Amino acid sequence: MPQTVLSISTRGQGLYEFTSEAEAFVRNHHVGQGLLTVFVRHTSCSLLIQENADPDVQRDLKTFFSRLVPPTIHPDMAWVVHTAEGPDDMPAHIKSALTAVTLGIPVSGGRLMLGTWQGIYLFEHRDLAHRREIVLHLSA
Repeated sequence: MPQTVLSISTRGQGLYEFTSEAEAFVRNHHVGQGLLTVFVRHTSCSLLIQENADPDVQRDLKTFFSRLVPPTIHPDMAWVVHTAEGPDDMPAHIKSALTAVTLGIPVSGGRLMLGTWQGIYLFEHRDLAHRREIVLHLSA
């Protein structure tokens, strides 16, 4: 069962698509039918399958989550205890808990069974740039 680790550099909060890298991994291992498991090795970012045709969707998602879980300097977040790593850290953990750190994507005919407008994204929840590791594991 093939496995690899992708490294994705982020530039702060936002969505970073890596669909083409996942597709290449599946294609290079010539699996007819199976399951691609995608796992992010961090607690302050997450994974999404989301529309990749209109960048407004990504902007709106980022804005929604920022409004849902603002930085700890916001008065609504005065209850937060974990603040030692900056005002964006605990909100990043909350956003990660609300989304997913693992995805399962069926493979058929050697291709990911994503819909026409679906892409695979790393959703960075921290303000500063980070290097994130994503594990791709292919089961046949």
